[in-house]
Amino acid sequence: MGKLIWHELSRYISLTASVYAVWASLWGFFFRKFFWDFIGGILRSPGGLQPSPKFAVFITVIVKFPIVQILTMGLGITIVALEYPIPSLKGTAIHRSIALRVVLLIIQAAGAVLFYQGTNAALWSLIAAMFYIRALALREKMEEAIKNKDRVGQV
Repeated sequence: MGKLIWHELSRYISLTASVYAVWASLWGFFFRKFFWDFIGGILRSPGGLQPSPKFAVFITVIVKFPIVQILTMGLGITIVALEYPIPSLKGTAIHRSIALRVVLLIIQAAGAVLFYQGTNAALWSLIAAMFYIRALALREKMEEAIKNKDRVGQV
C-alpha cells in the first residue's frame, strides 16, 4: 500500500469546506439565523424561543447586518484561491505555507460556526486544519512547492 500524503488530503477537504462556506454565506444572506441562540433563550408562548439579551452583539452582526456572512464568504474565496492557486499565487511563499492555511482555516471555522448555515463548513474546516497540522508534524513538503522554490516570478 502507498503512503498517505496528508497535505493533499487536507487540500481537498479544505477546498470542499471553503466552497461550502461561500455557499453557506450566500444562503446566510437570505435566511439569517444565529446558530447558538438556543443557549440561555427564553421560551415564549407566541413567538417561540427568543435569544438571550446577552447575545445582542451576535444578533446585530449576523441577523440585522450580515457582517459575519460577508467575512466568511471573503475568507472562503481567499482559501479557494490559495488551495486551487490562481496564477499570481502559484509558487510563492504564501502558496507554500501550510501554517498559513491552518490559521486561515481555523479563522474560517470560528466565523462559520456562528451562523446556522455555516456549521458544516466549520466542522470540515477544522478537520482540514487538523490534517494540515498532521502534515506539519510529519514534516511533509509540497512537491509542487519544492519544484518551484527558486523560480519565483518565472513562468
